[in-house]
Amino acid sequence: MYRSIIALFLCVSLFACKQDPPFEPAQDSMDAGRQFIDGCLKGEFKRASFYMLQDQANVEDLKKMQSAYEKKDADFRVQYRQASILIDHEEPISDSVRIIYYKNSFDKVAHKVKVINRNNNWLVDLKYTFDGNL
Repeated sequence: MYRSIIALFLCVSLFACKQDPPFEPAQDSMDAGRQFIDGCLKGEFKRASFYMLQDQANVEDLKKMQSAYEKKDADFRVQYRQASILIDHEEPISDSVRIIYYKNSFDKVAHKVKVINRNNNWLVDLKYTFDGNL
């Protein structure tokens, strides 16, 4: 009996350790954009995915970004993980759509992401980054 309880406790403990950390929903468009961008910079693509609109095009684009990130050498990835997000400005398109213009402190290349409010949840629409259509 005692061994069964210990075995059960160990199984529960191991299962609890393997769960992904919960992510908090974004408070606003800027929060969603920053969380998504930071997840991508740090190679935390599960976190980036949480803050992204889940459609086929976005999922495929994020997988491509992850694959490209993983092919970079270790020094490059360290530089990205240590980079800061430099927000230039946020452009409101409507009550539920914002475009965030940003760079990171490592490569300083201008980027933009579209953030939308879907069912009171702010999410990045990644495909806009590649095709530019609103």
